[in-house]
Amino acid sequence: MFSFELLSQSFGARRGKLRTGHGSVDTPAFMPVATQGSVKSLTHRQVKEVGSQILLSNTYHLMLRPGAERVETLGGLHRFMNWNGPILTDSGGFQVASLAALRKVTDEGVTFRSHIDGSSHFLSPERAVSIQEKLGSDIAMVLDECVIYPSSTPEVQEAAERSLRWAERSLKTHHRAVQALFGIVQGGVSPDVRQANARALVDLEFDGYGIGGLAVGEPTELTREMTEVSTAELPVDRPRYLMGAGTPTDLLESVARGVDMFDCVLPTRNARNGTLFTHHGKISIKNARHTEDESPLDSECTCYTCSSFSRAYLRHLYQVKEMTAATLNTIHNLSFYLALMGYIREAIEEDRFDSFRRDMTAQLSEPLD
Repeated sequence: MFSFELLSQSFGARRGKLRTGHGSVDTPAFMPVATQGSVKSLTHRQVKEVGSQILLSNTYHLMLRPGAERVETLGGLHRFMNWNGPILTDSGGFQVASLAALRKVTDEGVTFRSHIDGSSHFLSPERAVSIQEKLGSDIAMVLDECVIYPSSTPEVQEAAERSLRWAERSLKTHHRAVQALFGIVQGGVSPDVRQANARALVDLEFDGYGIGGLAVGEPTELTREMTEVSTAELPVDRPRYLMGAGTPTDLLESVARGVDMFDCVLPTRNARNGTLFTHHGKISIKNARHTEDESPLDSECTCYTCSSFSRAYLRHLYQVKEMTAATLNTIHNLSFYLALMGYIREAIEEDRFDSFRRDMTAQLSEPLD
């Protein structure tokens, strides 16, 4: 049911197609984050209209509320949230790692306290797989131990080795044939650890591979370097997913290093905070300079927000705290991100990705605010 086809390449960038039980996804692809079964401030019709092909939902949050068993009883995540396209669910590893003082990691799994009510929970590799099978996502991720930058080499090594053992246990317990299971490369910013971890993970033969433990505070140049170290070891015929990295420049540079899939809360979170992405850099709609500006947010964007409203109106909505501000801003930011992925795919198909990457990076660096 799940497959990946590599269609063309250009300067390290890959154009492909994922096929799942709930439809196909053109890659490189950006996955909007539907943390609790919903992209914040948008209806699923709006999410589809901006060009989304696949969503990411959060296993950690869904296991706490409403619970995987309840979602299963209600027909699975697709039916529960009324989304008929592909869904990827993460394993909850990053969210558990971010709890820090509220968790304890052993070889068996992770014991943690809920950020909601302080109740105690245990998440093992087997339980993480079971939860995602109950949710019924098209792509599930193994449970991994993510260490936050900076961490010592021994800490990184221990976490990578534990993650590898967990990955093997995850494979043994995964039985949902229509659901793909991705392994996750760990190793922090240690090239040797990351390389060895990737090689061992490939030997286990997953349907695809996540690149984890990055975009957790390390300098950008290290993110790029470790991404390249990881993709160099991954099989050509399987999709590569860089987890959590998400500025427009991150997408361009990571595609150049052979990444096929991305997710990040950046476009939606920034939209709610009044920071908007355009073809010529970011702007803050909060700034007073937009008070009487009748021009569209981005003259090169054809989304509903840009084709219907002025910067002055968008600033007004934000200033008076109208809920519509979050909706219109999110429509634009996601439209921009998904359009960028379309431009990238087209540039790869026409074998001009390198020049496109350089030109687009220069445009995005122009300071508007």
